[in-house]
Amino acid sequence: MSGWVYLPRFVDKIRLHLAGKLHPDYQENFTKGFDSSWLKAAGISGEEMIQVVKNTIIDGEVADWVNKNIKRTVEEKKAHAEAVLNYGNNGDEALKARLQKRKEQAGLGDRPGIDTFVDFIDADEKRL
Repeated sequence: MSGWVYLPRFVDKIRLHLAGKLHPDYQENFTKGFDSSWLKAAGISGEEMIQVVKNTIIDGEVADWVNKNIKRTVEEKKAHAEAVLNYGNNGDEALKARLQKRKEQAGLGDRPGIDTFVDFIDADEKRL
């Protein structure tokens, strides 16, 4: 969406939040973690993005707003995508240990192929 890998997921989370249907597992970290990473890369606040989504009906309107108001280069967007997609598999041993702990808490501790937090989310949400 508008060249941002994470934006569609964040918009979905905002819409669920606004409808009072965001799963309890995601409420504590709403606008934190990957959400916060995107907000920082985009240069806007969580409150501002929530208002953008609140004032739109379809995702295309959000994309139009992002294209008009958030000016980032293709390289900046690509760097953000790589950071998100590789989070947990970048040589940081403490982060790897945190990922392993999360896998174990979710009953996925021995499952191969979960090498990043994006992999973990996909597995936890039954897409991997």
